Amino acid sequence: MARPDKAAAVAALSEEFRESSGAVLTEYRGLTVAQLTELRRSLGQNARFSIVKNTLTKLALKEAGVEAQIDDLLVGPSAVAFVHGDVVEAAKGLRDFAKANSPLVIKGGIIDGKSMTAEDVTKLADLESREVLLSKLAGALKAKQGQAAAVFQALPSKTVRLAQALADKRSEEAA
Repeated sequence: MARPDKAAAVAALSEEFRESSGAVLTEYRGLTVAQLTELRRSLGQNARFSIVKNTLTKLALKEAGVEAQIDDLLVGPSAVAFVHGDVVEAAKGLRDFAKANSPLVIKGGIIDGKSMTAEDVTKLADLESREVLLSKLAGALKAKQGQAAAVFQALPSKTVRLAQALADKRSEEAA
């Protein structure tokens, strides 16, 4: 029979896996407590970094229904960054911290229900933030609207100029 504290830990982990928009697995071997605190701060408010036991995490993955996607990444000392917001921001925080502190190794993860390798997480970190992408989209849509307005405005003005040219030509022919 499982101990109540371990059962509670598995339940909490499986709830985190179900509710988070992403979970990135890392290896933290060689990081000091101060570096782990700095990492937690760099992830911001949208992510929670937890050191986990592999056996309990495997049970939690099975309970959450995502065992097949990231079970093979649970080798060696593992920690999970649970993301509850913009996954790009959290991926950037992990990537930047891993560059500055070589002991942190990104193993991979699961984001929006899809398995991701360490390279995929790095590519995700290379994306611009959600706000920047939305503003670029809004700018592109506004430009297209401006072009459409110019086309719609040009038709009546061209018609007026054509009618004036036709009237001038007829007046010249009559004179």
